[in-house]
Amino acid sequence: MGRTAGRSPEETRRALLAAAAEAIRVRGIHASLDEIARFAGVSKGGLIYHFASKDELMLALVHAELAAFQAAVDAELDPADTAPGRLTRAYIRAVLAPGTDDEARESLALITQLMTLPTVAGVAKADAERIEAALVADGLPEDVLALVVAAADGMSSAPLWGGSANTPAHRRLADRLIHLTRHPGLWESLPWPTG
Repeated sequence: MGRTAGRSPEETRRALLAAAAEAIRVRGIHASLDEIARFAGVSKGGLIYHFASKDELMLALVHAELAAFQAAVDAELDPADTAPGRLTRAYIRAVLAPGTDDEARESLALITQLMTLPTVAGVAKADAERIEAALVADGLPEDVLALVVAAADGMSSAPLWGGSANTPAHRRLADRLIHLTRHPGLWESLPWPTG
């Protein structure tokens, strides 16, 4: 594919990745390169110029999704916040960032489709382990970290099941999770059964 006037090779790659994401959401993980090229409005040869195979395209797509999530977490880091749990608070804000339920549903559907590919699952697993290690090193008690991350992750998946992650109750819970990261002793002070 010749270079489209005014579009850099990197912009073309991003457009192809966006088209691949849309094709997968609509046609499923088995969308062919021909179908993906049609979604992108390019020839199959043009697509292959940028991504030599479907595997290469899928790996580039998952790397782009993972990088976008990391960028969202980084954008939520508060430079003035130096207390333990700083990264966890940014993670919660990124996972529960206000957006439309349709956007969340589309993103979750894409990730679910991609995770069916073993090579993608391996890349995602390695990235999840990297994030988990960074969160563990963030200085929160293990139980508090497990609770707030699981709650944020669970809340963010509500749109996948037809629910909403943008209700007043969800926003209050997000605020309380962040509060708990600032005051983890609250969790420890609850009258938990022993044994």
